[in-house]
Amino acid sequence: MSYIPNTDEDRKSMLAKIGVESIDDLFNSLPFTSRLQGTLNIPDRFDQVSLIKHFRSLSKKNVNADDIPCFMGAGIYDHYVPPTVGAIIGRSEFYTSYTPYQPELSQGTLQSIFEFQTLICKLFGMDVANASMYDGATALAEAVIMAADVTGRRTVVIPDTVNPMYRDVVATYASHNNVAIRTIPAESGVISRDVLQTELDEDCAAVIIQQPNFFGNFEDALAAREASIASGSLLIACVDPISLGVTAPPGEYDADIAVAEGQSLGCPMGFGGPLLGLFTCKERFMRRLPGRIVGQTLDASQKRAFVMTLRTREQDIRRERATSNICTNEALYALAATVYLATMGPTGMEQVGHLCLQKARYAAEQIGNVSGFSLVFPNAQTFKEFLVTVPGEAIKLSEFLLTRGVLGGFVTAKLIPECGESMLFCVTENRTRSEIDLLVALLAEYSDNVSYDGGLP
Repeated sequence: MSYIPNTDEDRKSMLAKIGVESIDDLFNSLPFTSRLQGTLNIPDRFDQVSLIKHFRSLSKKNVNADDIPCFMGAGIYDHYVPPTVGAIIGRSEFYTSYTPYQPELSQGTLQSIFEFQTLICKLFGMDVANASMYDGATALAEAVIMAADVTGRRTVVIPDTVNPMYRDVVATYASHNNVAIRTIPAESGVISRDVLQTELDEDCAAVIIQQPNFFGNFEDALAAREASIASGSLLIACVDPISLGVTAPPGEYDADIAVAEGQSLGCPMGFGGPLLGLFTCKERFMRRLPGRIVGQTLDASQKRAFVMTLRTREQDIRRERATSNICTNEALYALAATVYLATMGPTGMEQVGHLCLQKARYAAEQIGNVSGFSLVFPNAQTFKEFLVTVPGEAIKLSEFLLTRGVLGGFVTAKLIPECGESMLFCVTENRTRSEIDLLVALLAEYSDNVSYDGGLP
């Protein structure tokens, strides 16, 4: 038990023990000009009632998707979370658990991870899934490093239709692992078969496709697979797991590695995190898999039991032979995804996928008919997101919508300046027809009144 000095005599005694006369003497090594002069400018302390009222007033300054319709996506999505998710992950034995190093004490956590791996393999149509990664971006970066190690090649091809935030993370990982990134253009919103065949050569370790891509468009996965086979490279698919209820899983088009951001599977948006990285691959690459795998076995009494089967991190016995330095997994959010998938089932996943398709299609058609607004890729096949050119400045439109109680689309200018003044709108199953119609009406009002120098008169 730690001892806290409560009297001046106590403090003097402790200071004498370490050979100084005052608290100020402890800071003699710091320049006087770097020390705080006077007192800190902080408010007086609150009693408990006043403190709660103070924090409630602060929280009311936030706007969230429970209060207003949200049409923003770009990697974090407002999907429905069944109440079963909170009921299970809120149990203390799950949210207080940590790394299950001792299987005899961690059977519940180990089983939840095993079930998670099983469901992700089924959803992706892949052979092996790990216990989860930090998020989709780092899962993709780990896939790039894994592909380079498997093939012995040091170049990875990434279309510019991949989420630019993911590309930044991949570039950071690659720069420290002697991997070169070759970014290829997609002028029509999807990467063309001809570009793939031209850019993939004998130096290419892997090609990445995002399905659907950052702009919400479906890529030609079979063309990417054919090009990767011809060049002897691997195919890495970065998918939206919600889309797998209505589209071919990566295993069906023979992806070698498939990753995803799993936040949409029962996890809240949470102001952008924490998140859940999903990582799967073919069985022959299992020993190169980053992170952990939990396996099933029999105990001494021949009863079903669960153990940590594979750990590839450098802190353990592999050391310099480690395939990754990821140190843990997102066990609580992996459990949330497990409960979500078990609750929804194949039929529920299909229904959610169809709702996203139908509602996004309706919204795109209505927005495309508003004066001054146009779909950037009108002929593309999309899932739940679509890119729209807007009149004036997109950031001004975003501010206008927020004043009217709507969270608009993602303003692309900061990440992708070449897109010009545009917004990436997202429509999930949570959006109602009345909310979509309200958005369209507000866009029409904005278009009627906007001055094209970027502001409202």
